[in-house]
Amino acid sequence: MQDHVAPRPGSVRRWRRRLADERQEAQVYRELAARRTGEEREVLLGLAEAEERHAAHWESLLGEQAGQVGRGQLRMRLLALLARRFGSVFVLALAQRAESRSPYWDDVDATKAMAADERIHEEVVRALAARGRARVSGTFRAAVFGANDGLVSNLALVLGVTGGGVAPRTVLLTGLAGLLAGALSMGAGEFISVRSQRELLAASTPDPRARAVVPYLDVDANELALVYRARGMSEQEAQRRADALLSDPKPAVPARPDAEDHEIVGTGMRAAVSSFAFFACGAFVPVLPFAVGLVEPWAMIVAVALVGLALMLTGAAVGVLSGAPPLSRALRQLAIGAGAAGVTYGLGLLFGSTGG
Repeated sequence: MQDHVAPRPGSVRRWRRRLADERQEAQVYRELAARRTGEEREVLLGLAEAEERHAAHWESLLGEQAGQVGRGQLRMRLLALLARRFGSVFVLALAQRAESRSPYWDDVDATKAMAADERIHEEVVRALAARGRARVSGTFRAAVFGANDGLVSNLALVLGVTGGGVAPRTVLLTGLAGLLAGALSMGAGEFISVRSQRELLAASTPDPRARAVVPYLDVDANELALVYRARGMSEQEAQRRADALLSDPKPAVPARPDAEDHEIVGTGMRAAVSSFAFFACGAFVPVLPFAVGLVEPWAMIVAVALVGLALMLTGAAVGVLSGAPPLSRALRQLAIGAGAAGVTYGLGLLFGSTGG
């Protein structure tokens, strides 16, 4: 604890804000730790203790005025609430972004050690979030792609036939047919894609049973080293591994090296169901105004507005999970969807008027 110093004009308010934020960050990590076990729990508790150490710095500067500190920033309070209720990878991704925005490098009252701590905290949270991203990436990818494709493709289909001047009932039937056809196609395609990828990974994985035949091989270490060299090792490392294996030919079989890769890819059925369900949900959004009986032009206006909002939500979710700015990802998603819908609507107008 450092000695209390006389505050400069305007410093007390900033110190109170810093103290409240540090306390809130510590709470976020403790809430996350409460939903974890083992090593992840210990790491999160270590982060909480570090934030409390930073809070002590601001408490020492405030002295007797530390008791008047209010709550932290709204985003940190929301983050603490999410951590308490969910404790998901999204919370870790948001915490990573919060750590990356540390103001301590430019704060004359923060120590360089505190600023360095925050930079390291970002890397720690990034590593923790990476584990969660790996666990959900297969299903999440299928869900996001499915929802986005459903929103964009069915809005484009609905606007295309609407621009052609067909009756609302025909628009509804066309949209529902597009929903079902697209969802089935997405589900089947995702199942085949994931299963094929997992089969390729399995075919490239060394067979652990090969270790059992090492004592009976009619080879020397040089020939056995070719196996390791074929796997990408240097000649020296391959020779060292071969010598070690021949000297002790029956070591314990390690965990499958492709376990993490398989986890990232996900399972075919889970990806297929996720893709089917999210495509169907996304594809139903542009159909909804027609299903409830709205007529032109309101049905089309409401459909475009709903799809635009949904596209921004999916884009923001991708941004949060990837650690990128959510707003830029949301706008990118919206621009892509608007472009596709605009083209098909224009074609519908063109061919509709031509056909008329």
